[in-house]
Amino acid sequence: MRAIWKGAVSFGLVSIAVRLFSATEEKDIRFHQVHRDDGGRIKYKRVCSVDGEEVQFDDIAKGYDIGGGEMVILTDDDFADLPLSTSRAIEVLEFVPADQVDAILYNKSYYLEPDGTATKPYVLLREALGDADRVAIVKVALRQREQLATLRVHDDVLLLNTMLWPDEVRKPGFGFLDDDIEVRPAELAMASSLIDSMAADFDPKAYSDNYRAALQEVINAKVEGREVVAPEEEEEAAPAATDLMAALRASVERARAARGEEPPHKSGDGTKESPDATTHAPGSAKKAAAGKTDDAPAKRAPAKKAAAPAKKAAATTTAKKTTAAKSTAAAKKATGTKSTAAAKSTAKKAS
Repeated sequence: MRAIWKGAVSFGLVSIAVRLFSATEEKDIRFHQVHRDDGGRIKYKRVCSVDGEEVQFDDIAKGYDIGGGEMVILTDDDFADLPLSTSRAIEVLEFVPADQVDAILYNKSYYLEPDGTATKPYVLLREALGDADRVAIVKVALRQREQLATLRVHDDVLLLNTMLWPDEVRKPGFGFLDDDIEVRPAELAMASSLIDSMAADFDPKAYSDNYRAALQEVINAKVEGREVVAPEEEEEAAPAATDLMAALRASVERARAARGEEPPHKSGDGTKESPDATTHAPGSAKKAAAGKTDDAPAKRAPAKKAAAPAKKAAATTTAKKTTAAKSTAAAKKATGTKSTAAAKSTAKKAS
């Protein structure tokens, strides 16, 4: 890696000489615009829109459009007079809890390496930051622009994350935010159950850029002059479900099946019960498991199929009990008849 900036971390009265390195790099495959017939690179000329003449790089200045076709031209001398007190320093302003810095503010990441004999104070600041469980809010000037940034520890190295200024973050002015959209407790419970079933510890190494790998394979095939093999088609996504509860329930079952977990137990009416959903919203979740909600009955086509065998078995059991009861009644009747006849015969003899 090549250092892109040199300066010092200003930590109270302590100054720590450091060198700055880009901590990330984009792996996108880059292309050049070329002439299709001969592969020649396409070049662009800097041409003035007023006189049509090509302009040399040394004659180019920065202009600010103030509207109405007017332009304010700034030269290098104008930029040189701007106050950049931290032009060669990373000034620590304060130390704040890391969770108070919204991730949307983060921009780019840089590694800091101690320069020269600054190793001891560098390690001291690193250890102090780690023990404090806080990040340092700093100001730094990079590429002629003062930026807000954080300083924290990553892999035993001080990491500088440049940040956006608050007025650079756009407000999400979307129309649906003003709509009164009701989320039923049963739906929320099922969504929470889905999140629980998909919960895991984040491992960035478990993910890869499949598109870039496939594109690189195409390029390698072109270079080697061999036939390009089309990758296998991925399984088509399931069609959008119109029943939100059914979609959530199916998602939970698929997530559990992917983890090799046992499906949820079935209740007496053949419907599936989700213990996670019952935990989050006992009353509403039980109604959802039975196919009922406060608003409207849910679709129960799968549950009816599951309940059919249970009904058939119950009918068979009832029939058997009825037959047995009839047999018992007949036996009792026959026994009673015989006893009555015998009693009459005995009485006749006695008389």
